[in-house]
Amino acid sequence: MSENYFELTICPSSHAEIFSDFLLSFTDALEEKGDELILRSEESLDEVVLGVNEFAKKLSEKLFCEITVQTSLQKKQNEDWIKKYQNSVQPIQAGSIYVHPSWEKGKESLTNIIIDPALAFGSGHHESTYGCLLMLQRYINIGSRMLDVGTGSGILAIAASKLGAIADICDTDEQALESAKENFSKNGVKYKNAWLGSANEAKKQANGIKYNIIAANIVADVLLMIEKDLIDRLFDDGILILSGILDKYEERIKSVYSSLTLIDEFITNEWRTLVYKR
Repeated sequence: MSENYFELTICPSSHAEIFSDFLLSFTDALEEKGDELILRSEESLDEVVLGVNEFAKKLSEKLFCEITVQTSLQKKQNEDWIKKYQNSVQPIQAGSIYVHPSWEKGKESLTNIIIDPALAFGSGHHESTYGCLLMLQRYINIGSRMLDVGTGSGILAIAASKLGAIADICDTDEQALESAKENFSKNGVKYKNAWLGSANEAKKQANGIKYNIIAANIVADVLLMIEKDLIDRLFDDGILILSGILDKYEERIKSVYSSLTLIDEFITNEWRTLVYKR
């Protein structure tokens, strides 16, 4: 162990979840603390600072809005910060589902899901993931065909599987997809189909089937773009769970998805989880 290590604190003005995914390409020990993302390494993180600022510029151009990022890089005396990080990650309960890291014990009376938060976005702590977990418990039936779009850590599809559904997963990030597959194995459940891409690939990758329930916990801008693909894959009377929606995007989402019937919603702080029926 080196005598010192570097700690980089990153605070994006918005879209922290996208920055989180970006930073996971540099490390598997990313700490999320409120609006801050914290990266630690015994190697210099100067290039990561440059990369984060450049990423903010590119993201601003892509989303047509100004996204700024504040960074603070410090050199600190080394300690067992991995253990410290593990101690900072607390299990969370959403209804009858108990999400905990691998170094914590589950609860026998609940449906346990093992997720190590560093692997990919989606540990149940974020309001959007929490809302999806609650909604899945309301609308999943045993034997339901379920698609998790932008699966991330795989937490929603794993929950659906443990609730009796047959789940497919997809993600545009290869690292996230591999992490989801590992998490399925770690939790003792299986997915039916998995592919790199989005809902528009379901016809090809899942033999053209439709779904009783689709969950898409991704940023609102993407939800606006893939509306037709999501609806196309739903059975009549199928359920669509949309999350990752900030309150400022709520009305736009409701307008674009107005062909469906809004039947439920979960609101916490500035985040919205919307449930539609075809």
